[in-house]
Amino acid sequence: MDPQVKYLLSLQAIRERAKIVGEAAKSGNLSHFDLHEDRLDDVADFVTSVIKRDFGPDKFGAIPPHGRWQHFEVGNVFRIADLIQKWKEAGCDDTELARRLIDLFFVSVLLDAGAGDHWRYVEPGTDRTYERSEGIAVASLYMFNSLAFTASKSGNVPNVDGKGLEQLTTDALAGGFQVSESNPMLGVESRAALLRSLGKSLLAHPDIFGAEGRPGNLVDHMLKTAGDSSNLDILTFWDVLQNLLIPIWPKDRTTVNGFPIGDAWPLSTLKKQAKSPQSDDSADYIQPFHKLTQWLTYSLMVPFQRVLGKQWVNAESLTALPEYRNGGLFVDLGVLSLKKESLDRGLKASGQALPLFDAGDDVVVEWRAMTLVLIDILYGKVLSRMDDGVHLTMAQLLEAGTWKSGREIAAKRRPETKSSPILIKSDGTVF
Repeated sequence: MDPQVKYLLSLQAIRERAKIVGEAAKSGNLSHFDLHEDRLDDVADFVTSVIKRDFGPDKFGAIPPHGRWQHFEVGNVFRIADLIQKWKEAGCDDTELARRLIDLFFVSVLLDAGAGDHWRYVEPGTDRTYERSEGIAVASLYMFNSLAFTASKSGNVPNVDGKGLEQLTTDALAGGFQVSESNPMLGVESRAALLRSLGKSLLAHPDIFGAEGRPGNLVDHMLKTAGDSSNLDILTFWDVLQNLLIPIWPKDRTTVNGFPIGDAWPLSTLKKQAKSPQSDDSADYIQPFHKLTQWLTYSLMVPFQRVLGKQWVNAESLTALPEYRNGGLFVDLGVLSLKKESLDRGLKASGQALPLFDAGDDVVVEWRAMTLVLIDILYGKVLSRMDDGVHLTMAQLLEAGTWKSGREIAAKRRPETKSSPILIKSDGTVF
């Protein structure tokens, strides 16, 4: 593989490139934002208060890692636990339990980009209504249980396979998600296309996912790489996921030397900070994020831990997730503010009170890079505010702290929509 491409696909590159953007921010050289570092302590106080409110004074160890599992429990309904119990009663062993959860989480996470401010999902047989990530989780669970993602429609054992995904129609996905003119969802077509592409890619890797292209076969592959050890390596896991997923992203994404690099985008700030800004090597000015792949990684780690008792090494290589809840937290609380020219351009595009930009706009890329920088700083500040002996992982900070805090402050500031302070044109495959 081209060494530049290999680097930009790595976890290492995400932080290293963002660090350069952070240095630009400290010297006032961001292209679109002003940084107000003096407000970071206020954010740390707020995030810490949310964590202590929900898990203090002695339940910090119960904070789950950031992942998809919790979204299925929305409404205090333990849907995954109920599924596991049902499968166990049918004679399912732990390895097959893990495979089925990986099947479910895989498709559910890849469907989990922003649904928009108006989409809702009514859980069948109930009067419970959900929205956003939790709504997508519950909708995907019902589709999974109805065998929507497998080519074999006989029997009652849900799973996911490559042929089933390849055959998934946009109408089927829209129906499963209750999408209509009065209940619109952003990016339905692109979400369905993403799953169809995933099916094709799964079938192209039979050595890992089997002839049927089943995501759950990743369990067997990872157990094989571990041998007799109880430890699994995030870096090995990451390479498998990147090799699988890079080919499935929309074809208009950034490429380097003709090779697609997924959720990674040119950024003017990196070019301004370069030692040789006149260089023609555009790869030097690309900021990678790989947000959905990281969200998938965080989510898939959990069944290996909870069901199979495995532990992960090199998990600290994963970063915060550069999405609108984590990023919106810093905008809403005044750590980041848009420069006038960028703000005016966004307001003109939206015609509303909030600025609007495309997902690949330089403004959004810079915002996402600064989100990574600021959460790494915030992590240390929050830990220093916790009681002696309390340690949180980054995954726990994201779950109980930044993501939840970003959502709460958005709901307080914009109760009608609960939207991000900066609007993003979503195609359903980035955020």
